[in-house]
Amino acid sequence: MQVPQRQGGFTLLEILIALIILSIGLLGLAGLQANSLQNNNSAYQRTQASLLANEMLDRIRANRQGLEAGAYDALDSTTTSDPGCITSGCSSAQMAQHDAHDWGTRLGNLLPAGQGTVSGGGANPVFTITVMWDDARTGATGTECSGDTTADLTCFSLSTRP
Repeated sequence: MQVPQRQGGFTLLEILIALIILSIGLLGLAGLQANSLQNNNSAYQRTQASLLANEMLDRIRANRQGLEAGAYDALDSTTTSDPGCITSGCSSAQMAQHDAHDWGTRLGNLLPAGQGTVSGGGANPVFTITVMWDDARTGATGTECSGDTTADLTCFSLSTRP
């Protein structure tokens, strides 16, 4: 009569299978971590875009004379230059130009490929402040706000009456 032998421990095959299962689980966690970091960065950039749009709205409200003269009716952060009048005193139109230049500099520093526009004006104006940036970092340069991140920048728009 044969006596059954007792198993003394794990076999090499069982250990390898356990390591493979553990490795697959750890790879899944690494993927989730990478996704989490990307989504967190995107949320940070959206927050910055919102803050920068509201900052420009505050600048418009602070320069009432420039607003009424139409100095903010069509601004593009990429085409404005600094009038250099802050130390000597700015007119309302120069202040609007300085606001656009300073805002454009902040957009470029805080957001990848950041830029913005302000449109609106006329009697009882509704202004639309649009902040654009390359959220997906695809090298997109389009400003159509189509939602296609391979061609157009990501857009955040704020419409209000100052």
